[in-house]
Amino acid sequence: MAKVCYNDCTVDNLSLLRYNWTSSQRISKKILYMNLKGLQIVLAGQPKFRFKQAWKAVFVDLISDWNDNTTLPKDLREVLNSECSLDVEAEIFGSEKSESVKALLTLEDDQKIETVLLRHKDGRNTICLSSQVGCALGCAFCATGKMGFKRDLTVSEIILQVLLFARYLKENKSEKNITNVVFMGMGEPFLNFDNVMESIKILNDKEAFNIGARHISVSTAGIVEEINKFANEKMQINLAISLHASNDKLRAELMPVARKYSLNQLFEAIENYVEKRSRQVMFEYLLIDGVNDSEYHAKELAGLMKHPLYVVNLIRYNPTGGRFRPSTATSIRKFKNILLREGIKVTERHEFGQDIKAACGQLAGRKK
Repeated sequence: MAKVCYNDCTVDNLSLLRYNWTSSQRISKKILYMNLKGLQIVLAGQPKFRFKQAWKAVFVDLISDWNDNTTLPKDLREVLNSECSLDVEAEIFGSEKSESVKALLTLEDDQKIETVLLRHKDGRNTICLSSQVGCALGCAFCATGKMGFKRDLTVSEIILQVLLFARYLKENKSEKNITNVVFMGMGEPFLNFDNVMESIKILNDKEAFNIGARHISVSTAGIVEEINKFANEKMQINLAISLHASNDKLRAELMPVARKYSLNQLFEAIENYVEKRSRQVMFEYLLIDGVNDSEYHAKELAGLMKHPLYVVNLIRYNPTGGRFRPSTATSIRKFKNILLREGIKVTERHEFGQDIKAACGQLAGRKK
């Protein structure tokens, strides 16, 4: 597979989008895949600045047709439209209950992934990105884990998800484009570390999406070696930890990864990260009725939050068809109040997209 370097970012097969939007809740659209090897061939005899013009047209101007880029000669635009496209089907599902939109993408090898746009009341537009097709970790509460692991996503397949919704927001005349990106979709980002980091460079690139590093978050179930590696990254990216249990025994029951990495090992790596980066760490805690939401669990969790840069993000469990049920509003309130009384910083995640199976833990490469 050919690779092209631009602004210190390595890209393989970059994907563009072409579609016709309607106001329906379920929209079928075409995704235009542009092979950068083909682009190189087309531009081989052109001045070097042509590739930079093409890059700007794709990521800044968000063109949907090469003919929309009038900086390129007409005959070249015609060749690009002819030589650099391949149609693939994708579907969009809009939530009736929240400002969220889910995209189901079919990749070149017919594998399917999902990505979600979260539109916040304060004007932020957050993309929840997938990093793998399926997931090898098999967390008991997660729909993606039930798929098993298929493969890693390439850099371009990660970027494709952002490009799709950048176009969507432009077409819908949003006042703001994409403001935040979270790697919290399908897959374990730190098991596809290199591709995730390369894609973040493009997201952060001022000549591409220009999303600030502090507006990009990567969530991991706790791959200790990669947390240590992440601590050495130069960009100010946010780290989130999928914790979901306050002791090793319970965590191992819910998350098989905990059988390899104890909480002591995990927190040792997190402490190393905080020491090197001096950045806040978000601990995600899914509240499951009768499993991890008792007063005992809350106090035990508080005991783990020893650093002032640790923040707990409480998430009401989103049903995935298994044996678990979400905690009640009363249980969540009691759990949160215990943490607050213990002096722990706590946030509570707003629910997005449950009705379209787009909420945390519900993505599984399916329609609904």
